[in-house]
Parts: sequence; structure tokens; C-alpha cells
Amino acid sequence: MPAIETHDLKKVYYSHKKQPGVWGAMKGLFSREKTEVEAVKGINLTIQQGELVGFLGPNGAGKTTTLKMLSGILYPSSGEAKVLGYRPWERKAEMLRNISLVMGNKMQLWWDLPAWDSFLVLKELYEVDDAQFKRRSERLIETLQLSDKIHTQVRKLSLGERMKCELVAALLHSPQVVFLDEPTIGLDVVSQKRIRDFLKELHQEDGCTIILTSHYMQDVQELCERVVVINSGEMIFDGALDALANRFSDSRRIQLTFSSPVLAADAEGFGRVVEHTDLTATIEVPRAQTAATASRILQALPVEDVSIEDVEFDEVIRALFEEDRRDTL
Repeated sequence: MPAIETHDLKKVYYSHKKQPGVWGAMKGLFSREKTEVEAVKGINLTIQQGELVGFLGPNGAGKTTTLKMLSGILYPSSGEAKVLGYRPWERKAEMLRNISLVMGNKMQLWWDLPAWDSFLVLKELYEVDDAQFKRRSERLIETLQLSDKIHTQVRKLSLGERMKCELVAALLHSPQVVFLDEPTIGLDVVSQKRIRDFLKELHQEDGCTIILTSHYMQDVQELCERVVVINSGEMIFDGALDALANRFSDSRRIQLTFSSPVLAADAEGFGRVVEHTDLTATIEVPRAQTAATASRILQALPVEDVSIEDVEFDEVIRALFEEDRRDTL
């Protein structure tokens, strides 16, 4: 049985349009124009137990709305979803004890209490026995290097420390399915790296199913083999991370350092010049022609140093969104 399965899952938000001015306000007392926004437009998704899936999309794409429906916070407008065999919006206790949701911009810890006190409350809430709680909490606290922080008021912790405590709180009961919505948002690169390493280790040890949303492509590249991309409420890609890169980036970049000045016009004969100064250039060429083009460049130009790299993953995702936008025009 899949850990998560959806069929034509939709969410529509309704609001009332307010007319400007005093007359518009008076008119609104008797007659209001209703508008609707389709946040999620028929998502069909199957995630097997133990998968770690990146859930990507621009702001307003519908990622968080989808996660809220899957975790039971929101009721869908139509369609069906199953998480561990349960309909999430029915919020059955058996399901809630086996899932967890971490939102980078929301807190579940009590602001004025030490994080440890919140952990104790969650222990009782999730009915975690003493031995399991001791073993699990010690493991998480040690891995995230929080031993000297858990007895400090949450309000006095740094953003990175609070985020680590949030992860401990969310994982104390050993959930089978974990929804992570921007878990590294606003963190410095060192804290981001530590949390990525922790999540990778947790996934390997627990075998839990993880859905991760993030605007930091490094999170996705290091953690996820499969990605689901959503844009304007619709799923536009579902597959391997490598397949996404190959589909939307059939090119590589040759980075060059010259021993003497080279004109941009001379570099343009070998491919698309992405960047250029008198002594450096970055040239984008078709992936299949990379070796041959690099050989021609070395023979024709005063090259002092050369390196070949794939196009940045951020640009691959951007190209995907731009293609989807063109298709809908």
C-alpha cells in the first residue's frame, strides 16, 4: 500500500470582492461579488513507503495547500487522498500518531517555555512510552547538537536553534510520514547543511516517507532522487531528479580563463556566451558536443584554465516554469 495517494485532489478558495469607496462599501452590505481561486487543480500523486520526494514550485503554486490537505489541516474541495490508508481530513488518531508536519514559518513549540517542556507535553500527547521517549529524544538532541539549548526559553534561541528544536518535536514519536514545508527557510548555510545531513541520516535509519518543499535547490539536490513540480496548482513534472535536469538542460557550460584578452565575438563562435570579461568567459554548448567544442576552443584561443559544469539546477527549474507558462498562454 502506498504511503500517500491522491486522485484529482482539488482546493478552491472563495472570497468576496470589495468595491472601492463608501458607495462600494454600502453596496457590499446587500450584494457582494464572489470570486474563486483554484489553489490546487486535480493533483494525482502516488508516493511509496520510504520515499524522500522533493515537492517544488514557485510561491503561490499550491505546495503548502497540498501539504495541508495531506496532513488533515484543510478539507479538499473535491477529489480523494489517502495517507497510510486514512483520509487525512477525518483526522483519525491512528493516522495523526504516525504523521508529522514541520512548517518553517510556523511554530509548534511554546514560545515562553524551554523546548524540553514542549517535548514532555508532546510525549504525552502522542502516547510515547518512557523508554522510547528517552532513547528517541537523546538520539535527536545529540545529532542536532542541542544538549545545551533545550532548557533555554524558545524565545531566546536563534532561528537555527529553534528550527532544530522544531524538528525534534516533530520526530519524537517516530512518524512514518513526515511533511517538511521549507524547513531551512531563513537559516544560514551552515545550519542548512546540518539539517540536510540530519534528514538524510534520519531517512536512512527510520525508513520514513518524507515530502520536502524548499526554495533552496541545494536541499533538493542533496536529499531527493525524485521530484514533483507543481505550478499554478497543477502538477507539471513527476520523476527522477536527473531526468528533470536532462529534459530541461540539454547543455553544459565551459568556463574559461585566458592568458591574454579575448573578444566576446571570438568566443561566440563556439556557443552561447553566458558571461564574458577580457580574461574569462562562460560558454554554453549542447551536452553531446561538449568534448568536441572544448577541444576546438583549446586549439583556437589562449586558454590558461578550463572547467566543464552542468547548468545550475535553479536555472533548470526556472526553465521548466517558463515553459509551463508559455504552454498556458
